[in-house]
Amino acid sequence: MPSPAPRPADPALKTRPSAHPHLGAPATLKIVIGGGFGVGKTTAVGAVSEIDPLSTEEYLTEPGTGVDSLAGIASKETTTVAFDFGRLSLSDPVPLELFLFGMPGQDRFLNLWYDLSLGAVGAVVLVDTRRLEESFTPVAFFEELGLPFAVAINYFDGHRYHPEDVRRALALPLSVPVVNCDAREPSHVAGALLTLVGHAMRQVSTGTLHSNSSFQDA
Repeated sequence: MPSPAPRPADPALKTRPSAHPHLGAPATLKIVIGGGFGVGKTTAVGAVSEIDPLSTEEYLTEPGTGVDSLAGIASKETTTVAFDFGRLSLSDPVPLELFLFGMPGQDRFLNLWYDLSLGAVGAVVLVDTRRLEESFTPVAFFEELGLPFAVAINYFDGHRYHPEDVRRALALPLSVPVVNCDAREPSHVAGALLTLVGHAMRQVSTGTLHSNSSFQDA
């Protein structure tokens, strides 16, 4: 993985891709990683980030047991209360610098979801097939926002499903990429991110990209 280099203090100020990535200057893109509570967003950001990731994890408390269901994830002890941040630089197929923002999973953070999505080229939605119901709200959010997104099926306890089965379960159109992903594996997470970037670029070429995306007018 490439070595990190000094960057501006506020990465949110640089979210537009370079107009000439083939000249060597990396296209700088903001990507959000969404999904329901406990699907592996913090793990994914930490696995692929070339810098020490920023995390806003807090311990789950007794009063929260009536709000955040731990069914299927009884061993979970912490939860993201703001966002996770990481950075990944890639050179192939073109130079890219990806700023990654992991979103809190609970839908009570909806206003923060909007804030984190501003200026993003798109989103990767992590899915836990053991608790597929956790994915409906994030998927609906990005659909309504008009932000390009790809779905990544995270591996849990050997549970692996064919992407087309998950597509049907989530009622996703054929245009939305669905891939398998182990959120602990950097190469898997990087592959899902590149799938999302390619999907967003295809929307640019077909003129279907929503104006919220930072690819717009690049």
